[in-house]
Amino acid sequence: MKVFLINPPHPSIGSRIPREHLPPLGLLALGGPLRDAGHEVKLLDAEFGPLRLEEIVKQILDLRPSAILLGHSGSTSGHPSAVRIIRAVREVLPGVWIIYGGVFPTYHYAQIMEQEPGVDFVVRSEGEETIVKLIYALENPERRLQEVPGIVFRGEDGKVVVNPLAPVIRDLDACRVGWELIDHKRYTYYGKRRAVVVQFSRGCPHHCHYCGQHGFWRQWRHRDPVKFAAEIAWLHRELGVEVFNLADENPTAHREAWRAFLEALISEKVKVIIIGTTRAGDIVRDADILHLYKRAGVERFLLGLESTEDATLQAIHKGSTQAVDREAIRLMRQHGIISMAAWVAGFVQEKDSDYWRTLRQLLSYDPDQIQALYATPHSWTPFARQEGKRRVIQPDLSRWDYKHQVLAGAFVPNWRVLLWVKFIEVICQARLKAVWRLLAHPDRRFRDGMRWYSNIGRRVWIYEIWQWLFHDRRTRFGPTVSEFLRGGWKAPAWKTVNPPGRAKDRSYSDEPREIVAAR
Repeated sequence: MKVFLINPPHPSIGSRIPREHLPPLGLLALGGPLRDAGHEVKLLDAEFGPLRLEEIVKQILDLRPSAILLGHSGSTSGHPSAVRIIRAVREVLPGVWIIYGGVFPTYHYAQIMEQEPGVDFVVRSEGEETIVKLIYALENPERRLQEVPGIVFRGEDGKVVVNPLAPVIRDLDACRVGWELIDHKRYTYYGKRRAVVVQFSRGCPHHCHYCGQHGFWRQWRHRDPVKFAAEIAWLHRELGVEVFNLADENPTAHREAWRAFLEALISEKVKVIIIGTTRAGDIVRDADILHLYKRAGVERFLLGLESTEDATLQAIHKGSTQAVDREAIRLMRQHGIISMAAWVAGFVQEKDSDYWRTLRQLLSYDPDQIQALYATPHSWTPFARQEGKRRVIQPDLSRWDYKHQVLAGAFVPNWRVLLWVKFIEVICQARLKAVWRLLAHPDRRFRDGMRWYSNIGRRVWIYEIWQWLFHDRRTRFGPTVSEFLRGGWKAPAWKTVNPPGRAKDRSYSDEPREIVAAR
């Protein structure tokens, strides 16, 4: 079968500001197994440009695939963009199978199947094994769709059928990433270096209230450390990849597995850059092997501190403390690894005095870089249930990217939250210690990393204020979080798209199509 993978264009600050792009690992992870199963697979990364809807539809019409798969790593904020593509494609290609996957569809399949008749299938949770079985079932009508685990579809009577989730993939090395589907010269990061996204592990053993990694992946697992290191070495030697951005939420969760990976990568003798996200507690735990981090190429880790208040950390079940966070940053500096402290603004209990203490605490932590995010209650997290009665001020899902305020403040008005965040960012990033590391740190790669992020940070700082003043459409009387997440985000009506030189196919119907393979 001819299958077209589409990475929708994304409006998020992270997609538009850096002027660099990382490849869509999730779609590549589906492409490898599909190609190995004998299917013709193409990938369109509409992030480049970004491509206009008309151009996306034109390329789809030119290829005439039998099935289209859509998904985006920024799953929630990417949903409106995916929906626009789905509706436009369904209008001009009523016979193509449209398959939609990712974190947001996994948890909102009921609303999606109700609101979007153009979607034929939703793939829930991991997709590598499910997608191969689904495409096989579509090619072989004798295979019942009810036998394909992990999918949601409409039966012959138009009713939505929800199959049980597929078992977790135990052997992550069995699912090959389709690296051949992209032109690696187009993907750069961290200062125009050729880059990819890779994944050592899936899931997280921790249960932080604002995070859904544990629920989506269901179980923490890791790849074979030696095979993973060998793949990185191959990508570097054969395809010239320099930067490897770890997609894991917690790659260091298992000390011995992580150490085995570091030692295997060191033995490969490749000069690469590893960046990613981890927990402060793991850094402190690994104080005696941090030299291996550095030798393997770890240049920067983002530490999800979330808050500098022990009471807030306890309330969100972070499982860390101020002392641990501070020690992790100190240890990383001692070993020449850039520390990026991520903290979250907008928790309901915060007052002006809390933001002042946050600034003082961050200065005492002395991280090399900081990243400010806003509390965002995704439906699959305990945090969403905890904040169910708070008002939503931002009903546009494309703004639910952690870089826009979406919740009404209880004690601090939202405009003042913005001022606090911008003030804290300026003070932390412009302090003398940070400037010295930016300009005069003895390690050139350390300086390069600091300068790269500083250049982006300045543009983001201005962009966020500009967005707040002139583009963000907030409401004072929005629905509660509970109401909004039950489907209050319904996408607006769509406009007809006629690609140049193409007449509109008027055979599209708003009624759910019968699925022939469902017997």
